[in-house]
Amino acid sequence: MEGKVNEAPAIGIDLGTTYSCVAVWNNDRTEIIPNEQGNRTTPSVVAFLDAERLIGDGAKNQVAMNPSNTVFDAKRLIGRKFSDPKVQENKKLWPFQVIEGPANTPKIVVSYKGQEKEFLAEEISSMILGKMKEIAEAYLGKVVKNAVITVPAYFNDSQRQATKDAGTIAGLNVIRMINEPTAAAIAYGLDNKSEFVGKINALIFDLGGGTFDVSLSTIEKGSVFEVKAVSGDTHLGGEDFDNRMVDHCVSEFKRKHNKDLTGNQRALGRLRSACEKAKRILSSTIQTSIELDCLHDNIDFSLRFTRAKFEELNMSMFSQCIETLKACLKDAKIEKSWVDEIILVGGSTRIPKVQHMLRELFGWKELCKSVNPDEAVAFGAAVMAAKLSGSNDEGVRDLLLLDVTPLSLGIEAVGEIFSIVVPRNTQIPTKKFRNYITSIDNQCSMFIEVYQGERTKSTDNHLLGEFTVFGLPLAPKGEVTVKICFEIDPDGILTVTAKILSTGMSKQLIIGSEKGRLSKDEIEKMLKEAEKFKFEDQAYKKRADAYYALEDYIYKMKKKVKDYNVNKRVNPDTLRKMENVINETNEWLEDNQAAPLNELQRKKVFLEFVCTPLI
Repeated sequence: MEGKVNEAPAIGIDLGTTYSCVAVWNNDRTEIIPNEQGNRTTPSVVAFLDAERLIGDGAKNQVAMNPSNTVFDAKRLIGRKFSDPKVQENKKLWPFQVIEGPANTPKIVVSYKGQEKEFLAEEISSMILGKMKEIAEAYLGKVVKNAVITVPAYFNDSQRQATKDAGTIAGLNVIRMINEPTAAAIAYGLDNKSEFVGKINALIFDLGGGTFDVSLSTIEKGSVFEVKAVSGDTHLGGEDFDNRMVDHCVSEFKRKHNKDLTGNQRALGRLRSACEKAKRILSSTIQTSIELDCLHDNIDFSLRFTRAKFEELNMSMFSQCIETLKACLKDAKIEKSWVDEIILVGGSTRIPKVQHMLRELFGWKELCKSVNPDEAVAFGAAVMAAKLSGSNDEGVRDLLLLDVTPLSLGIEAVGEIFSIVVPRNTQIPTKKFRNYITSIDNQCSMFIEVYQGERTKSTDNHLLGEFTVFGLPLAPKGEVTVKICFEIDPDGILTVTAKILSTGMSKQLIIGSEKGRLSKDEIEKMLKEAEKFKFEDQAYKKRADAYYALEDYIYKMKKKVKDYNVNKRVNPDTLRKMENVINETNEWLEDNQAAPLNELQRKKVFLEFVCTPLI
């Protein structure tokens, strides 16, 4: 029992494209955990420098100085193939290098400690998750092991599996993955529990930094959440709005100065930061200006940006969000007028035009802003973590979550037809069967390709994995039946089993271990790498702290010597000797900025001994 008391509670992590957030259920309520800067969200950015690795605010703050070794947008790569058109499209915009790795997986290339290093998106995401774990541990004073991690509702199986792998590499036991809009619905339900009388239809409109989800749920008594339908785009968000602004500025720079700055990564990084800042300002005012000194070829850049221009540049994407929302309502078989609450989630929902279009669609209905759009997802994840950990607190005791699979799942049938076994928006966990017969005489094996998507032609969908069932009894075509079973667990991860009915022989494919996904050995190797990085980070911080402690001590002692010289409270010869040692130590420190930890500590101990009379 003693061990149980000292265990850290399970945490909830919103692993975002641009920002991440961590929360914990404590004393019958959810607490958003601030990072060491006191910020309640942490940039999903990792920077590699000559001497150290930075994660979060520190990494984001130096991006303009070190663009090619500062990695962001890992969520836009995770679970995707290198050949994916979206990856190829983004590759042109990212200042860091992305190359093709084994099995068509994208790899991020950076320079770290003077060496070229390659990382998978799972590894970068694991670094961010590791940072969120550390933030929680500093707050709770205990080692955190269990976590609920959120993913976009429209993430496919590969993306979910890869995110779960990232959690494992970060040293977390991922007890559940839940969809971001569902987590936000939980936050809303709990926040408004006292006002619930019966059942409501809630539409969660989640527009973040890199992904867009819309989800229609019924919420009963603030604690029973039944997702009716989800829709979305895993490649639409605030970053895309920034990109349109950057493109516009690049065009303006070329028009005014006849110079192309697209090859200047540092200039583009500065421009991107300025555009992101301008976008935020335009949510509260109708115009702002972008001013950048010596942007490119010593040319200053200045541009007035209006809210109208921002809306014009991004209107096609705003309209896309509304069309996706309409599709979700159609799938849920719910009329617009039946929606009781429209809940805004994600930083990009602060854009006035997005809010205007939503209100217009729903007959000028007021939008619900009672949940914090940046924190609601982590809030809901923490509630779910408490529930799954067996908490008996009143707030989570009655929580029941009924989620759905976002995309149809099936196999390729004859003629490249996509044969659906599990239709989209089927409630999970689920188990569904479908029988398939042989297509040729004396067929001895059946090759099964598993796809996810909504297109009629199988190859237009996302290939999740493939396997072959051998040992089919020889017989005329159509006489041997193979029963295919699709089983989806509560995390939305799929297992496919094929069984020959006449012999009982079966073959299983756990999607995620095939087609370039990480094996247990690879995860184990990355876990060890992550530990090594963590140790290196800690060692660097200790050395840096020792350096600054010595520097600070020298400064204080210099000041004290000055004071004592004035007041003549110490023997002048002793004072002179001390002054000499302080100056010598100061010179040594200037010449030995890369000195090891033990040497810095030794110098400080000696200086403290010499300066004892001053203390």
